[in-house]
Amino acid sequence: MDSTITGEHDGVTDRLHEECGVFGIYDFDGGNVASSVYYGLLALQHRGQESCGIAVGDTDGPRKVVTHKGMGLVNEVFTPEILEGMRGDIGIGHTRYSTAGASTCENAQPLALNYIKGTLAVAHNGNLTNAPQLRRELEYSGAIFQTTIDSEVIAYHIARARVHCASVEEAVSRAMNKLQGAYSLVVMSPRKLIGARDPYGFRPLCIGKRDHTYILASETCALHTIGAEFVRDVEPGEIVSISPKNGIESDRSHCLPKEKEARCIFEYIYFARPDSHIDGVSVYNSRIRAGRYLAMDSPVEADLVVGVPESGNAAALGYSLQSGIPYGTAFVKNSYIGRTFIKPKQSSRESSVNVKLSVLKEAVNKKRIIMIDDSIVRGTTSDRIVRMLRDAGALEVHMRVSSPPFLYPCYFGTDVPARDQLIACNRSVEEIRRIIGADTLAYLRLERLDGMAEGLPCCHGCFTGEYPVPAPTEDIRGDFDH
Repeated sequence: MDSTITGEHDGVTDRLHEECGVFGIYDFDGGNVASSVYYGLLALQHRGQESCGIAVGDTDGPRKVVTHKGMGLVNEVFTPEILEGMRGDIGIGHTRYSTAGASTCENAQPLALNYIKGTLAVAHNGNLTNAPQLRRELEYSGAIFQTTIDSEVIAYHIARARVHCASVEEAVSRAMNKLQGAYSLVVMSPRKLIGARDPYGFRPLCIGKRDHTYILASETCALHTIGAEFVRDVEPGEIVSISPKNGIESDRSHCLPKEKEARCIFEYIYFARPDSHIDGVSVYNSRIRAGRYLAMDSPVEADLVVGVPESGNAAALGYSLQSGIPYGTAFVKNSYIGRTFIKPKQSSRESSVNVKLSVLKEAVNKKRIIMIDDSIVRGTTSDRIVRMLRDAGALEVHMRVSSPPFLYPCYFGTDVPARDQLIACNRSVEEIRRIIGADTLAYLRLERLDGMAEGLPCCHGCFTGEYPVPAPTEDIRGDFDH
């Protein structure tokens, strides 16, 4: 993903982006897996819409990897003819988000390479905080890079370690000794499917099973899409190796004490699909709880509670359930309009708001509205949404946000921008309220985050500036994001 600051942003709510989704599958019966990877990526499309790719191998055939990647959505990049030509019983896939500067086909994943031990394909979700240093070390030792993403740094380290150790999972373990930051990996070797998660567990990864087929995926929703059962989450710091000979093997030597783990809280607030479970916690229920907390802590008299689609809807329902104020639909979203963050100018982006989102005048006319959204980042579109409600006849608009104010950047795979572009930086809630034009404004209280995630240790660095690992000493946002 890309946290480079361009001022361009998604859609109607000035959304954040998470960089990618990963998927891996191994059919022990030898069936072709490309179509299953395709459907798994469709389920993970929300995690990245800039580019995607699939790599497959045949464990009983020649040791080569067939890869197809392209810019665009999964159903734009892959056709039935392309999938039919990708024959193999083991495969991995990737969906990616980036800003325009790093949005190139060369940076699409998975990355596949040939080396002395055979073939290797890697797909990565996260950001390495020491990517520039690792890249320079490799370049000085003769490495030539084809991309500007830190995933290639990971692939190089795994390949180099593999030359000196007995197995690919040991090579992944040695590479993990050098990696810092956030990463969930799926790695395909000629005979094994490997999954690995950084010791803090910033990004999710889970295991599924369908008959004699095993799956690794960023979210459980991808398992359901292909008819697989959830087995368990890959633990923070764990390496899992999947093969017909040994089934699922586990290496937990990189695991930290539970209290030091630091999942990204925004998986529960916004990134993950609501029908997913992340580390045993229902994303949908987390958002319901956030809405309930907002109603408890920031009540207001009103006639209707509405959510800004899509991630605001569950929190709005939670607010309604707690407050007793009716829940309703105020917005109609046109899902077929192009993503507005690709517009080159702020004026173009703002005009796209009305194209992508419209208001049901009959639902809001002459009513006091509580509008729930998951976040306010730059604040460039919240004022327009408030104005749309007023133009449709809303008497009052009270905005509630199901996350605390963003005050600090993120270095672990979320594009929270530099502080000077965060509307909450150096502004009070009252000042923000005036800027966006709401009658009242309230955020989720910081101390409510633990309850939202059912007590799981989470990273709150974008709200507090306190990170579980030291922030990088040089800018990693840009060429070393993906």
